[in-house]
Amino acid sequence: MDATAAALLLDHYDSARRDLPWRSDSPDPYRVWLSEVMLQQTTVATVTPRFLRFVERWPTVEALAAASDEEILGEWAGLGYYARARNLIACARKVAADGGFPVTEAGLRALPGLGAYTAAAVAAIAFGQPAVPIDTNVERVIARFYGLTERSAVPAAARAFFPGARNGDVAQALMDLGATLCRPRAPACPACPLWKHCQAAASGTPEAFPAPKVRKARPHRFGIAWWVRKDDHVWLVRRAQQGLLGGMAALPGPEWQDERPSANAIAIHRHGFTHFTLDLLVVPAAEPPDGEGWWQPLQGIADAGLPTLYARAIKAALTAEREPRLAA
Repeated sequence: MDATAAALLLDHYDSARRDLPWRSDSPDPYRVWLSEVMLQQTTVATVTPRFLRFVERWPTVEALAAASDEEILGEWAGLGYYARARNLIACARKVAADGGFPVTEAGLRALPGLGAYTAAAVAAIAFGQPAVPIDTNVERVIARFYGLTERSAVPAAARAFFPGARNGDVAQALMDLGATLCRPRAPACPACPLWKHCQAAASGTPEAFPAPKVRKARPHRFGIAWWVRKDDHVWLVRRAQQGLLGGMAALPGPEWQDERPSANAIAIHRHGFTHFTLDLLVVPAAEPPDGEGWWQPLQGIADAGLPTLYARAIKAALTAEREPRLAA
């Protein structure tokens, strides 16, 4: 990148960077890693209070590693993408056993759950390594700056933005720029420090860069959740460790399927996952199914660590019990 543009980017970051609880002039690798895992597919606004709760409860990676799976999964409930939580547990225990985080991108990439982006982000931000993290915000800024329509061309072009000094600040400056000014729609070009150097801005159609992704239609599936209630308690189980929502608290039920089951549901909750959508039919049952579980007080249902799917299904069932109609 042109030295003038690099200076403009960092000057803007120094004066306008977002105040985020995981940022510091002396970055803590634990907080950087934890924030990057939480921020995958999740907004800063959603992550910020949950991050603060995590680090208050587990201020170090060693403290997190010593916590039980159930405690961590319960604290993660509501953040979605629960494979991240399982990888978080495995990674924390590996790092604690090894005595600390690796400092190189390659070493970080070998940890459980750290993909190419997360390893590069932690390497650059926490350790100042010459790594190039490309998230959706960085991708958009780079593509527009160079006038690239093809996303595959972005990683090579992005390397020019990382001259070897202040790598973590450059990474975070690009992330901030994409999140606040170089937005997907209605970018605030005149306020951008790179405006006069930007090929997309010069074209007059910055929103055309990069070319939009082709979205595939998601298949639709169906599931049954048994609603077993005894007075002011509901029967919950813990899902199998492997698979979607692995290890999370849940209403009991069979495997989800492609065909709609014949069942007398009192409520239906429709939920969107990354690769498919689901109609979860909440069906009353007189007795708990075979297998382990527990009676959870409805008054303390928020403490059960339920993922959003089941928390909303329970809310729909309770609404249906109060109203003479099917909750949807």
